[in-house]
Amino acid sequence: MDGFGTRVREALAAQGTSMRAAARALHYDVSYLSRVLNGKQQPSPQLAQGLDELLKTGGDFAALLKKPEPEADDTTRARSAISHLLDHDNRYGGDQVASAAVQVWKTEQRKLDRNIDPDKGYLAAVSEVAEAAGWILFDANRKTEARQAFIESQMLARHAGDRPMQWFAMDLLAMQDVQDGRPGEALRIADSLLATPRLPRRIALIARVRRSRALAQTGDRARSLTEVERAKSALQDSITVRDPDWTWWVDEMEVVGHHAEVLISLGESAAAIPHLQRTNELVVPGGRGAFYYAVAELSAFAEVGAWRECETTIMRLVAILEVVTSARSQARLDATLRIIERDAPSWLVGIVRDIFRSLPIRKQRQPRTRHPGQGR
Repeated sequence: MDGFGTRVREALAAQGTSMRAAARALHYDVSYLSRVLNGKQQPSPQLAQGLDELLKTGGDFAALLKKPEPEADDTTRARSAISHLLDHDNRYGGDQVASAAVQVWKTEQRKLDRNIDPDKGYLAAVSEVAEAAGWILFDANRKTEARQAFIESQMLARHAGDRPMQWFAMDLLAMQDVQDGRPGEALRIADSLLATPRLPRRIALIARVRRSRALAQTGDRARSLTEVERAKSALQDSITVRDPDWTWWVDEMEVVGHHAEVLISLGESAAAIPHLQRTNELVVPGGRGAFYYAVAELSAFAEVGAWRECETTIMRLVAILEVVTSARSQARLDATLRIIERDAPSWLVGIVRDIFRSLPIRKQRQPRTRHPGQGR
């Protein structure tokens, strides 16, 4: 489906529309759209229809999806299935599709186990499936399974000689270590990446972000802020032809968001607020990312007692919660709501209780006991 991405990029360029602007107009995560336009993910019929309407192409993109495709092999089918699940995760969160992602991953793993001498291309493909399944499981807060998938992805990538995918799996393990409060392990992974000869700059930038988050969790303010500032200053200059395809999601929104999380971990929520506000300006409205960063902003407001700002953010969250289910963000929201119920004035406590009692998603989970500063 590479021709689809080429055609869309040409149409966007002809009309002077950026990929980010198109993603915002269509209410898609820009990372998903980037994967589609770079041939890394299958476009959905809904995306094709939306692009036709946005670019006024008279149904050309939808027609491209209706053309018969050659019979796909097992690996192609698995990648296609995972791509649709990632699309769902980007728009609605991973909770509802995590089990399906596990099914796809385990099916490919069983096939691989029966193959005595698999070629490196197949090993690399199954590594990619495991990585994608791990991400969806991570978003669904299924921590043990997510870690298992990331470790499996790293091992398969190493055997396949796919260094970019191996680096990706290592980065995701460091990400999970930060969320789970294992800064020592996250630091070891980040340092291992940074010690790699001729490491692409974009991956070095991500490793510094993980390192800054881990250092903040240890209370090392000076070094954590130095690392995140180095990552921010390198954002524009880090883009090179050597960057792996998977680094498409590293942008200003991502790095500024991590800067905010560093400050929250250091107990400086007030300083984090402007960074979170900037991140919420950049995020695509209505999807998983919007849920994540709205909750992060709410947690910072609650920590500093900015109750009117909490009310505004809660009202924004209500619309998102009607369609997005991300267990990791929900766990952080639960912890933040407990802070509000404990510390906020009675008028806000009443609003919180009235709103969240009526939401089905609120009834599906028991609150978690995690510090709201442990984020992405």
